[in-house]
Amino acid sequence: MASMQSWRKAYGAIKDTTTVSIANLNSDFKDLDVAIVKATNHVECPPKERHLRRVVAATSITRPRADVAYCIHALARRLAKTRNWIVALKALVVIHRLLREGDPTFREELLNFTQRGRILQLSNFKDDSSPIAWDCSAWVRTYGLYLEERLECFRVLKYDVEAERLSKQGQGPEKGHSRTRELDSQDLLEQLPALQQLLYRLVGCRPEGAANNNYLVQYALALVLKESFKIYCAINDGIINLVDKFFEMPRHDALKALEIYRRAGQQAGNLSDFYENCRGLELARNFQFPTLREEKILSHHKHFLLLWRTM
Repeated sequence: MASMQSWRKAYGAIKDTTTVSIANLNSDFKDLDVAIVKATNHVECPPKERHLRRVVAATSITRPRADVAYCIHALARRLAKTRNWIVALKALVVIHRLLREGDPTFREELLNFTQRGRILQLSNFKDDSSPIAWDCSAWVRTYGLYLEERLECFRVLKYDVEAERLSKQGQGPEKGHSRTRELDSQDLLEQLPALQQLLYRLVGCRPEGAANNNYLVQYALALVLKESFKIYCAINDGIINLVDKFFEMPRHDALKALEIYRRAGQQAGNLSDFYENCRGLELARNFQFPTLREEKILSHHKHFLLLWRTM
């Protein structure tokens, strides 16, 4: 078994060297191609920052849209060709980091690209070279679904939740509010289900088996975990706003609001379990986990349901 793993590492290193050599022949996007290959190589560790920085720079707002589109095409090609879970996961991490830290042009171009082909659809991806690879492949597929949903949420909301700067009212120590606190009823009824579906994909990113103790998986999981805080804040602020508007809604909208409220209580419990699973992560040691109030939400839902039935 050990000799097989050593052989796979050596084979992966040869493939990386060959791919870099081929990338060096591309005169137009040579530096970008090399950076992508090196950031997504077969070495079982997170992508190196210097390679990530080069990819981020290549997709900045100062670069032509054609350059950004080429970067997405190159990452899509890397994902489509590989059958190695390490390469696939590192490619997804690069895409995730670009979504988090890159300019809006990358998100817009990626959205345009996914309308023509599903770059993040990895339902058939499988690395069956070892039991560890099998477990990690399952997590790669789940991670891809989360990133795909993240992009869909951006399409519905027209802004990126993670990039949002929370607004504060007054000069007190209170935490800022998400823009969902100020939305009208129709926007709430459209945006909250999209945010809840994103949270559904997020809490599904619980690694199982050997993947649970894998450092590369934990690195990507920490990125997902970090995003849960603003997603939860956006949903929670939207729910508060929804409650304020509930009795002003037409009956059919009130029914939609009740379903959103019911799901919020259910998801708070699921998110609590997800946080409990993640608290032991070394990379999450300094994270401040929010306080969840699932029981309060569920009791309020029952109260509003009783009142609504008397309307």
